Amino acid sequence: MAKENNFKVEFKSQHHLRSFHQHGAAESPRSCSLDMLLRRLRAIEAKQDDKFTTIVDAVGEFGTFQRRLVALIFIPNILSTFFLFADIFMFTPQKPYCNTSWILAVGPNLTESERLNLTLPRAPNGSFLTCLMYLPVDWILDSIIHFGLNRRDSCQDGWIYPEIKKRSLINEFDSVCGKEPHPEIVQNVYLVGLLTGSFLFGFITDKLGRHPSILLSLLGLIIFGLGTDFVNSFHQYLFFRFGVSPAAVGYAISSASLITEWLVGMHRAHAIILGHSFFAMGVMFLTGLAYSLPHWRLLFLVSGAPVFPFISYIWILPESPRWLMMKGKLKEAKQVLCYAAGVNKTIPLSLLDKLQLPGKKVTTASILDFYCNRHLRKVTLMMCSMRFAIGCNYYMLSLRMKELGVNIHFTHVIPGMMEVPARLCCIFLLEQLNRKRSLILTFFQGALMCFLSLLLPSGEGWPHCLATELKSLLVLIIVLGEFSLAATVTVFYIYIFELLPTVLRVTGLGLLSLVWAAGGISSLIVVSQNIAILPVFLCCISACVALFFCVKLPETQDQPIPDSLKHLPPERRTLSEDMLCDDVR
Repeated sequence: MAKENNFKVEFKSQHHLRSFHQHGAAESPRSCSLDMLLRRLRAIEAKQDDKFTTIVDAVGEFGTFQRRLVALIFIPNILSTFFLFADIFMFTPQKPYCNTSWILAVGPNLTESERLNLTLPRAPNGSFLTCLMYLPVDWILDSIIHFGLNRRDSCQDGWIYPEIKKRSLINEFDSVCGKEPHPEIVQNVYLVGLLTGSFLFGFITDKLGRHPSILLSLLGLIIFGLGTDFVNSFHQYLFFRFGVSPAAVGYAISSASLITEWLVGMHRAHAIILGHSFFAMGVMFLTGLAYSLPHWRLLFLVSGAPVFPFISYIWILPESPRWLMMKGKLKEAKQVLCYAAGVNKTIPLSLLDKLQLPGKKVTTASILDFYCNRHLRKVTLMMCSMRFAIGCNYYMLSLRMKELGVNIHFTHVIPGMMEVPARLCCIFLLEQLNRKRSLILTFFQGALMCFLSLLLPSGEGWPHCLATELKSLLVLIIVLGEFSLAATVTVFYIYIFELLPTVLRVTGLGLLSLVWAAGGISSLIVVSQNIAILPVFLCCISACVALFFCVKLPETQDQPIPDSLKHLPPERRTLSEDMLCDDVR
């Protein structure tokens, strides 16, 4: 009888909790108070079970060791931006002319303007044709000046670029007159590289560890990043760009995961915000270098050479103790914690003895758990919708800025300068609001700015005064949109690192990066169709779906991050799901 009563009590409590999660807020003050009490009890219990947080507090919550780790991790972020965004400055507009130096044999004292007038045909508007030339003749200079040349043909001896003072990829390989590289091809190769790197490094980081993954990604930056400086053709350039993008995204996700698992509380959020600020500063440094350096190869040389000192990370960068614990490597976890305690001048030997593995000796997990674990599946699908929408809106804003014909250096210096305060504003948002509200607020602002930028006309065909004012308004809207989306990305990273368990954290982030790249590719495809309503439709639908699911995400403010699947909230699965997961495993 007692067992039956206990079963009824448990059934009733489970029923109330289930109904709360289904209907959102409680319908009465009593149920609201009960739910708040249950949440506080669960939070207290979770903090008591999270022995790692207690140990880190004793080791030094944010001591010398943690500060040095943050500096070591985020300094390469500046260099990784060089490799990620260098393509923007490689394909600057060129105005070539056929190389007609043959006429110098008969008129060595001709000026450049005289040579062009004699050897290049003109368009109806009076400008020189860039892809045609007059064929050479065996005449003296006076005859050429008197009678002129008439036989035209395509350029035979290459091209010259008299108005270009810098050496870019276009004039290096003479990619003009039908040989122009399509920006969509270069952008798609870059995004496919991100797709590959997100999946590959997500798997490697969770299986082999954060430390090996960081070293492997730095090696990739050295080989493919610096190797780009020595390419001899455009196809070789595409190959090396494809290779460097996985290394860059691999370093981003593995290093951020290492920082997340070494820090606790608001220090974790502040470190991620600082890392993203370093990333934004890297964009500004890249723009300054691209503006000042006269040759594109120098840009890759200056960007790639500083990566070599980071080889020392083999000896000075620690592994994540959380990951070591989940893999059953308790001895190694104690060693890195003792080292951190020594650097921070604290020796919590008694607390280190309490370090125990949760449950099994080795906690196993695979990518299939993103389907088999119902809570993990729901969270991943909700965050995928948000990540896809962020990618769509961000690329739409970038493409819209290009359509306006704004100076390429201006379009990256100003947003880069705006992104730093945008990231830092997240500190205030996270302190005043929780993770969910901050994400909703920043993304709603960014999506609204993107929607307005797509609706407003660019001013072509308008009076000059109105067109200039409208263009300025559009640039302001786009910059504000990029400001909001930059803050959205930072809050998103903090949120997702606290939602996913340690055993699958980087794999999940890799999957989300796949979705982000898919959003970028979708934007490029939609814009290439030249149908005005399609970009508006894509941004609106993706934003509405993302905001709808974001409201249903669980809050992680002041909660310990989960380490294994057992730390996630339990969810009931159907019989068919159980059978399918058992068969796959």
